Amino acid sequence: MFKWLLTSSLSNRLLVLITSVVLMVYGAWILSRTPVDVFPDLNKPTVTIMTEAGGMAAEEVEQLITFPLETTMNGLPGVETVRSVSSAGLSFLYVTFGWDTEIFRARQMVSERLASMEEGLAEGVVPRMGPISSIMGEIMQIAIPVDTAKISPMAVREYADWVLRPRLMAIPGVAQVIPIGGEVRQFQVQPDTRRMAELGITHDQLEAALKGFSSNTSGGFLELNGREYLIRHLGRTSLLDELKNLALTSRNGQAILLRQIADVTFAAALKRGDAGFEGKPAVILGIQKQPTADTISLTESIETAMDGMKASLPAGMDAPRVTFRQASFIEASIDNLQWKLVGASVFVAVILYFFLGTLRPTVIALTAIPVSILIAALVFRYFGLSINTMTLGGLAVAVGGLVDDAVVGLENAIRRLREDRARHPDHRLDPVEVVARATMEVRSSILYATIIIVLVFVPLFALPGMEGRLFVPLGVAFIVSTLASLVVSVTVTPVLSYYLLPRMKSLDHGDTKLLAWLKARYASGLQKVLDQPRGAIAAGCIAVLVSLAAVPFFPTTFLPPFNEGTLLVGMRLNPGVTLAETAALARQAEVLIKQVPEVTHVGRRSGRAELDEHAEGVHVSELDVGLKPTGELSRSM
Repeated sequence: MFKWLLTSSLSNRLLVLITSVVLMVYGAWILSRTPVDVFPDLNKPTVTIMTEAGGMAAEEVEQLITFPLETTMNGLPGVETVRSVSSAGLSFLYVTFGWDTEIFRARQMVSERLASMEEGLAEGVVPRMGPISSIMGEIMQIAIPVDTAKISPMAVREYADWVLRPRLMAIPGVAQVIPIGGEVRQFQVQPDTRRMAELGITHDQLEAALKGFSSNTSGGFLELNGREYLIRHLGRTSLLDELKNLALTSRNGQAILLRQIADVTFAAALKRGDAGFEGKPAVILGIQKQPTADTISLTESIETAMDGMKASLPAGMDAPRVTFRQASFIEASIDNLQWKLVGASVFVAVILYFFLGTLRPTVIALTAIPVSILIAALVFRYFGLSINTMTLGGLAVAVGGLVDDAVVGLENAIRRLREDRARHPDHRLDPVEVVARATMEVRSSILYATIIIVLVFVPLFALPGMEGRLFVPLGVAFIVSTLASLVVSVTVTPVLSYYLLPRMKSLDHGDTKLLAWLKARYASGLQKVLDQPRGAIAAGCIAVLVSLAAVPFFPTTFLPPFNEGTLLVGMRLNPGVTLAETAALARQAEVLIKQVPEVTHVGRRSGRAELDEHAEGVHVSELDVGLKPTGELSRSM
């Protein structure tokens, strides 16, 4: 096969060069459109079931809601684990399926089971599935500061709920937007029981009247003059005066209105969560992405939408501020790896130039790097891989080896061309024949060396679970780029050798001074080792034993620590502490942390947001601390 590739390439030299250029251009185009993320896709199919049960204690939630749901979900095909969290008035179930289960099929099965057990739950209890979200969690947090002297917390929360959140939810790739903080506006009716007793109004009458308030009803159809008319009662309204004037019943032909027996007003709903920014009240929105969304492009879309909404902010409202941006960490990580990839390529180029002595062989050998990497990008697109730290890490590890096959064939071609020029100064062989013979002479060594290197990374594909999902892309990147360099060494490299090497003036000069000096030292060192082989073998064995003895003393961790530029500080008080007390203590922590010089901003979330999938109590607070890009958190914290 290699002989056929070699002869076909040398016979169709122009076609090989054109094909390689087209592949590089197409690979670069595909690479620019490949999703970018910090890690590979680690999203195991998981369905979240949330159930609100106001008024129930944690024990009742566990017995009446969580346990029946767990029992029902355990029987689904493909389910691996079912975890649950029960708290006062709230139940969460996390149903995790195997990696081979499609998430939409999993959600369909869970939905069918939920529909079949509705009668087995308490009245008014309706389990709901959470949205499909990524394991990477929130990709962005937005804080809207509340200046109570200019605008009310209720107005800010209304803007977040009814303007900002729907706009962000309309962006493709956004799974959920969770607001917390401010005050949720609601109608509040506080009955006067004495007046109710005097007027003969019962609690059931009051409840029935309120349930029927602000709703449209139908009265059927009216047939008149051959036409059909729809009869409608339009009662939907959000005006407070309409609720105040709601008729409950009548006495002596006179209507009794709601405002006669109750205090009716707008008020804030009962809060189970609060938020702050820089020690002041705020509304914070957490944005979660869908599993397949590109974090960087999605972040750019969100920022574009927010910029477009700045001109229409209500009077007195400060512009939203981004307190957490996961894309910044991804961009920094990817840029860092890209620069290391470029640096490794430059280092390889310098080493090749010093050893090969001239520019032409260096250019030929370096051609294998972009061609192999861009071919790997095409494979990434085919398998649905993203550009992340693992795929770029695999390419960075492979950079040095990508030129090995090309250098071996190139060096042998240079040697054979020199020999042909020395033996036949007047009647030289055809350069095509010389290059073909030189490449075929080393094809076995090239093939064996490449296969051995590839086999080292094959065990990565046997890793199960999360480890396999994390490290398999690294193995794919390394193996594909290495195999691509093998193909390049028998196609592109011989063609470039034919065009650039025969007319090279340095063919008559032999080895460079550096290479001649190294060969002389290598020969003397090799001779010493051959004269005393036992000493060399003993030194190698001792080095291996020392290395093995040092392994147990290395620290172990699944992933190295990452500097995301932000910190998450958790505050947990004793259960039973009120939300107001929790928020007051967390607000003090905000002020103290903000005094640290390296801190840029501090955001606070206390308790649980209405749509949050985490069953945190009101005694729990989280502080999102932003750090300066080049600073470290002082020990004074």
